[in-house]
Amino acid sequence: MDERSAEPPWVSAAKGFFEKLEYQRCFPDLQAKKGAHSDLHCGLLKVDRVERGRVSFFFTVKAPFTNHFGTFQGGAGASIAEEVSATCLKTVAGDKGFFLGELAVSYLSAAYLNAELEVTASILRHGRSVAVTMVEFRNKETNQLVYTAKCTFYSSRAVAKL
Repeated sequence: MDERSAEPPWVSAAKGFFEKLEYQRCFPDLQAKKGAHSDLHCGLLKVDRVERGRVSFFFTVKAPFTNHFGTFQGGAGASIAEEVSATCLKTVAGDKGFFLGELAVSYLSAAYLNAELEVTASILRHGRSVAVTMVEFRNKETNQLVYTAKCTFYSSRAVAKL
């Protein structure tokens, strides 16, 4: 019996997305449970939860991802926001093709070296041609909001029809 047949389809979709990106460390058998962890994104993201329309990861700020002030670099945060949003979208869109069209990031406070952040993405809107996600980066220790990001994805089909 295929191990994927026992897991919810949104977990399978998220796993498949990361495998296509060649992240060989795949998700554990989450079964939409909180508390399961696995290394992703070259060991940067640790899976916390995968649900339909919502995903949560942990990220620890390391030296290569800090700026000259010693805080989490904004470009690294934007890159993670895009990746986590795309994973979240896969939980509702499955194999349908979407691409990132817009990314807006609000830098609200600093995260310092070795700070552990909880990165959560959720679906705000999912339609046939447009999907919108919201991402929050929170300091795990203080629950302080560090970054927010809003990602707008467009359907590959809609573009092909133009």
